[in-house]
Amino acid sequence: MHPEIQRRLVHASGVVIPFSYLGGIITWEHVQLLFVLCMLSAFVLEALRLTGFLQWQIFDTLTREYEHDHVAAYALYMIGTTVVVLTVRPGVAVPALLLLMIADPVIGVLGSGGGLTIKPIRVLATMFALCTLIALPFVHLVPAICGAFAATVADGAKPVIAGYVIDDNLTIPPAAAVSIIAGQQLLEMSHSVGF
Repeated sequence: MHPEIQRRLVHASGVVIPFSYLGGIITWEHVQLLFVLCMLSAFVLEALRLTGFLQWQIFDTLTREYEHDHVAAYALYMIGTTVVVLTVRPGVAVPALLLLMIADPVIGVLGSGGGLTIKPIRVLATMFALCTLIALPFVHLVPAICGAFAATVADGAKPVIAGYVIDDNLTIPPAAAVSIIAGQQLLEMSHSVGF
């Protein structure tokens, strides 16, 4: 199997935790604990990998070239998702997580190729539409659109700051969560003034 497909499957495997919550199998406190444990595990693995103490073949397969000497995307994924899970209520956190866990890998297979340039408009439009559809079962249309827009912007390009790639695994969940909340507040304000 192509490494890019393998990366995307690992990426999407994160849905097990929020889906377990949605299915009533675990509580939100369990979700928070699992994300913290996964993030701490990722920190340990990254420390061992970057210092050369741990050299598993899976790291060569699942990390991109620009990640070999920097913190890998899976660790940034755990940071971004854990921050959201610990700071945002479930009704906002779950769709924000799913935008990263479902939409991002689907769009990655369709159009990223792992490059660092801005994605084509058709790919961004697809990302926006998919994110909106994913968020709609959880929130009203306005916050869904706000969250989808933020996730699309975060996914659209990987900026490089001081030689370090700011991966969308870090930025999609918090950007989407903040934007969903902003959309909900905008909706409440419009109702309060009679729109």
